[in-house]
Amino acid sequence: MKKKKGRNILFSPRNLNLSIKFLYRQKLLSKVLLLHMINTILSIKNVSKSYSIDTQALDNVSLDIYEGELFALLGPNGAGKTTLIGCITGSVKKTSGTISVSQYNIDHHPSRAKQLIGLVPQELALDIFYTVEDTLRFQRGLYGKPHNPHLLERTLRSLSLWDKRTSEVRQLSGGMKRRVLIAKALMNEPKILFLDEPSAGVDVELRHGMWEEILKLKAQGVTIILTTHYLEEAENMADRIGIINKGSLVTVDKTSELLARFEEKRIDLHLNQPLTTIPDALKHYNLEIHENGAVLRFFASRDTFSPLSLLSDLKNSGIDVQDINTKTSSLEEIFMQIIHEKNAVIKQ
Repeated sequence: MKKKKGRNILFSPRNLNLSIKFLYRQKLLSKVLLLHMINTILSIKNVSKSYSIDTQALDNVSLDIYEGELFALLGPNGAGKTTLIGCITGSVKKTSGTISVSQYNIDHHPSRAKQLIGLVPQELALDIFYTVEDTLRFQRGLYGKPHNPHLLERTLRSLSLWDKRTSEVRQLSGGMKRRVLIAKALMNEPKILFLDEPSAGVDVELRHGMWEEILKLKAQGVTIILTTHYLEEAENMADRIGIINKGSLVTVDKTSELLARFEEKRIDLHLNQPLTTIPDALKHYNLEIHENGAVLRFFASRDTFSPLSLLSDLKNSGIDVQDINTKTSSLEEIFMQIIHEKNAVIKQ
């Protein structure tokens, strides 16, 4: 993809979110793929995992992942994200339930299912005495695939690792090792790519380049399943979001619909003259007084917010508004709300 002149500003930390949105809107995700997302490529049915009577890591999880989508699986530490990925990839033995990868049941056809999967784990699981190039060649050989110099070079160049191909892994920085893990996961040309905290330890500019390549893979039809603590990545890039907590899948929805369902707008009205009390005519808005009466704060959902009505009532009450600031709920705030509500239900 040719870079347009004047886009270098997108690599700054301040504009990282904007750059991610820019990449997404440049149709790196092809329109054709949206039509293919009705096909289920990964089916998880009633999967549970118990390590002991008192430790239930997964509790009856059911989920369908569609071909060509970018699915973000979110949850706090210890929620069960990595355990679920382990059950799918075969590194963790599930207690019950069924998992199928592109029609291949992992219990009946484990080898065929694994051929379709690439995994970038949280841990830096690399032989530090191998060169980068040998690491990738060895990984491809594990799947019984012949050496492919073109694939290796293309992958290394796309992840800015070509110049390090003859370096031993121990000589690389943490961020470079993370990119080697991604390159390693691509050596078997998977249909499903699991990214378990891929941005950990990666600086802003390299993180941008990494996601550019991941979106290119998505545009080529690779299904991406992401876990991340960088919730802005999920908000800006994921087609759907699933939230898991204490081993249970709490909610699954399209990103836009999840944001709309829980979105709340905060409006701060900066006044010309401070207020000590809220007039009776305005009490039904549930306004809050802040900053010693200089600010009135109002919370409203997308469906109930009527700014013209509020401003009209303020004017009729003799209150002059100097400035208005608005803030919309982020995915991080929505995530915390869902998790806290789930924990409250569990305690009851």
